[in-house]
Amino acid sequence: MAIVLNPISPVAFSVFGVPVRWYALAYIAGFVLGFWLLKILTRKDDSEIYLTRKQLDDLFTFLVFGVILGGRLGYVLFYNLSVFLHNPLEIFMVWHGGMSFHGGLVGVIVATLLFVRKQRFSDHSAIRNSLRVLDLLAVVAPIGLGLGRIANFINMEVMGRPTNSPLGVVFRGGPDFPRHPSPLYEAALEGLVLFVILFTLYKKTNLRRYPGAISGLLCVFYGVFRIFCEQFRQPDAQIGFLTSWGLTMGQLLSGIMVVVGLIIFTIALKKHKSQI
Repeated sequence: MAIVLNPISPVAFSVFGVPVRWYALAYIAGFVLGFWLLKILTRKDDSEIYLTRKQLDDLFTFLVFGVILGGRLGYVLFYNLSVFLHNPLEIFMVWHGGMSFHGGLVGVIVATLLFVRKQRFSDHSAIRNSLRVLDLLAVVAPIGLGLGRIANFINMEVMGRPTNSPLGVVFRGGPDFPRHPSPLYEAALEGLVLFVILFTLYKKTNLRRYPGAISGLLCVFYGVFRIFCEQFRQPDAQIGFLTSWGLTMGQLLSGIMVVVGLIIFTIALKKHKSQI
């Protein structure tokens, strides 16, 4: 028996007639909660790299631009290039949805590199300092990922494939067959579970002393979780399956992430051991 739900308006509320969407609130909440956790993780006695309040503010600014620009451009390039070529102005309408995690990840990496270049740390290695900052961001990133997937579910976008499972969901007024609530699966794995894993590894192990190790594990775990969840998610209509045996664009990009993450993690361990 499927779960039948009334559609939730994508608009949470309006301010002076201006609609505020759940999608936007998810991003704002992700940034705010992530910033709060970063302040805790970068205390002098609990971090491999100390960031002052001003540095945190500057990093926050860099990250906002990195996530939004990278996420949007990634979606345009990986998922819907032909549509945006015909209607370029649509690229700027981010409130309509359409963000790519893989593009956002590239944007965060670029933003972090630019941020570190402007700072003066006691360790003058820009690469090591960038990896240390990225390790911190890896811990907080699942917060935004989880909230973003919940917003996807509210918007009834990137929904799952048809199913006879009791977990299947039918929205009144929409398709009359049950579908996997795949955004909620992703919110659970890519958000909650991923956060618990990375936060525990950062706080309870010595991996935070290996610059790049936590970042590499983010790529590995996220990639594995995303590949799994894509088994339930309906492929993007404009792309469909990339192969006859059912490979999706999300799985392809996530598979690359897993390989890159394993390489980064291995190099981080070897670099640390060579410096002992």
